[in-house]
Amino acid sequence: MRWRDRRYRSWRPASRSAENNVASRTRIGVLAYQGDVEEHLEALRAAAKKIKKDVGVVPVRTKQDLAGLAGLIIPGGESTTLYKLCRREGLFEDMKRIPNIFGTCAGAIMLSKAVGNKMAGQETLGLMDIEVERNSYGRQSESFEADIETALGDMHAIFIRAPRITKVAKDVKVLAEYDGEVIACEQESKGKYYLALSFHPELTTTLFHEHFLRRVYRV
Repeated sequence: MRWRDRRYRSWRPASRSAENNVASRTRIGVLAYQGDVEEHLEALRAAAKKIKKDVGVVPVRTKQDLAGLAGLIIPGGESTTLYKLCRREGLFEDMKRIPNIFGTCAGAIMLSKAVGNKMAGQETLGLMDIEVERNSYGRQSESFEADIETALGDMHAIFIRAPRITKVAKDVKVLAEYDGEVIACEQESKGKYYLALSFHPELTTTLFHEHFLRRVYRV
């Protein structure tokens, strides 16, 4: 299928000339180490246009890129590798201070306070009151697609080595379930907002990116 060969490629930056024009706008970053970085950037641009907001969309590769961000998207990839890269580049602690974070697949693992099947030495940001189990839906060859119902509307979802959200706190709002299990949820706590998905919305829809931006703008 069109998505299977793209999942864990490393993202390579294009020219930064367009990035230099976003300093005066609300800035949303996409962690640009692994996964569908370009797809998330494009989904953010399309979502911003749909909700009529002037958003500066930037890839995040260094600690300096985090400065002044109103929000951050953590794409899929391999959660232990993402953790190591963020630690190596000195991003890890600064990421915790971003007021709005949207994590998909491995990004949901990074947001969680508890991880099942965790690798030795693996850490998460520990921001969201959820428990997530790594690779719980199976290996790469067991990845699948499904039509799902969500609080934002019906959509087609792609699950690739997807984690399973096994527990959520009482103040975590469930936005979608599949076969009786949580696959999308959000939490607002102490003025900060977190959104976690087991699947990859950037490949099929902008609905969750629109929702995330509305929460950033509190509209």
